Amino acid sequence: MTTTPPAPEPPVSAPTSPAAEAAMALLHGMHAQGLEHVVVSPGSRSQALALAAAALDRAGLITLHVRIDERVAGFTALGLAVETGRPVAVICTSGTAVANLHPAVLEAHHSGVPLILLTADRPAELRGIGANQTTNQVGIFGDMVAADWDVPAPTGDPGELDEVRDLAELALRAAADGPVHLNLAYREPLSGGEPSIPTALPTGDAGDGDGDAHPLWQRTLGPEVVDLEPDDATVVIAGHGAGALAEDLAVRLGAPLIAEVSSGARFGRHAVVAYREVLRGPHGEAVGRAVVLGHPTLSREVPALLERDDVEVIVVRAPGADAYNPGRRARVVDDVRVIGKPDPQVVRRWVGGWVAMSRAVLESTAPDDPAPDLEQSASTDMSVRLAFAKAEAAILRQPVDRQMLVRAVWASTWPHDRLVMAASRLIREADRLVPGKNIAVHANRGLAGIDGTIATATGIALAAQAHAGPQPGTTRVLLGDLALIHDAGALLVPLPERVRVHLFVGNDRGGTIFDQLEVAATANPNDYERVMRTPHAVDIAALAAAGGWAYRKAATRADLDDALTAPEPLLVVEVPLDTLDPVDESA
Repeated sequence: MTTTPPAPEPPVSAPTSPAAEAAMALLHGMHAQGLEHVVVSPGSRSQALALAAAALDRAGLITLHVRIDERVAGFTALGLAVETGRPVAVICTSGTAVANLHPAVLEAHHSGVPLILLTADRPAELRGIGANQTTNQVGIFGDMVAADWDVPAPTGDPGELDEVRDLAELALRAAADGPVHLNLAYREPLSGGEPSIPTALPTGDAGDGDGDAHPLWQRTLGPEVVDLEPDDATVVIAGHGAGALAEDLAVRLGAPLIAEVSSGARFGRHAVVAYREVLRGPHGEAVGRAVVLGHPTLSREVPALLERDDVEVIVVRAPGADAYNPGRRARVVDDVRVIGKPDPQVVRRWVGGWVAMSRAVLESTAPDDPAPDLEQSASTDMSVRLAFAKAEAAILRQPVDRQMLVRAVWASTWPHDRLVMAASRLIREADRLVPGKNIAVHANRGLAGIDGTIATATGIALAAQAHAGPQPGTTRVLLGDLALIHDAGALLVPLPERVRVHLFVGNDRGGTIFDQLEVAATANPNDYERVMRTPHAVDIAALAAAGGWAYRKAATRADLDDALTAPEPLLVVEVPLDTLDPVDESA
């Protein structure tokens, strides 16, 4: 017999508390300055903030996302901020909860991503006396945050809420330079009756409502601009996050474009895919000037070029912690201005030589095309048609390797989709061989950490879905088995109905990315296997099922083709890989 659970009791009527009023004023003030998304992990000391966020979400003013653990919450907020270009707030309670935000804060700092960290704390009288769940949270993120406030517990004094709203505006302004931290002390009662939501926005510029980045955190160019003339010795290097500006600059300079796979600039007629090999040849030796945008991380050839004494290096300052300057000899500027137009004959010779050499390299390393002649399928000769059918079946039975996997996922991703790549072998493989294509690609390359990949991807998918049309795209995630296991907690959160996230997991049963490093040849084999490869026996199908995700195994090309067009909104695709495949471990 099925019983109906009793209806929830109506909330007890109670007066509001200073904590609840201050929390509402802070979050509503941030909303007034353009805050759209808030991520919450549960906790006692942070209850006033969490309940205020829930009330604002219920009123349609913000979108609230709830995550069980703080590390997943931090990376989810990171993904939301990456996709929207706007600050995202993440709320947590005191103690170890705050420390679990640190990995996402590090990535945000080094990538220049605007996160607002709202960490609840004990009031002054409960600090330093051994109170439960209390540690020194003041300055816990060090110089990883652009601004840091230790906010005393509210008392309910007149005028206090105006100060809180001023702080909200200051925090949103400071987020233009990366993550900011508000350590918020609260005194019991930690919450009470729900404060009323102000009917008017506080004083301040709330944006123009057209979806563009809010002016408070739009980054503007500084005063240092360098003028460049096109020549036949310049290359443009687009690292992670460089964006389409790099492709446009390469065209205006008449220069080859070295664009990493997560640069946002890997497209256009100047793009050089096999740039590693070309840089090692005579074309690379002829480089006299390199203009760098974004954060290059995926090769050894690029930093080697920038360290050469005979190469002028100009780095365009990007959001994040440090300007990319491996040789400590670059001129770091805020922008470049192109003077004049490139000579078409010089472009054909200089850029054309790079592109032709890249094409030759790719053709020499491409697998043989086993595709049968389609005309054979319509032959009147039964034996010819049978041979065609056998050849076609052989193709579909081909085992999937890394090259096939990255090529297939890249080819299946279009501008309305999103592609997220983990710090695994697969991003290096993709950077070596996938062709130019103007699609949205993200990877956490600020520190290139393995953690948080799935949570970041779900944040990106949530933000993308919110602005999608009737046919929302798919967020595909290309990751290794260790990256999956490292972020397994991100699988355990239900996602909205229209959000589509497909994980393609290259499973080589451990950290084979280290196999081509010197340690693989010099270490005791058993010790190397144990502490570097870290093999595992995780049942990925069971892991997917635990979070309510669909599961498929793609061992052959036919399996992979089916998985790439799968209808399931949340899907884990396990791709068994040969652990002996060669690897370029240059990152």
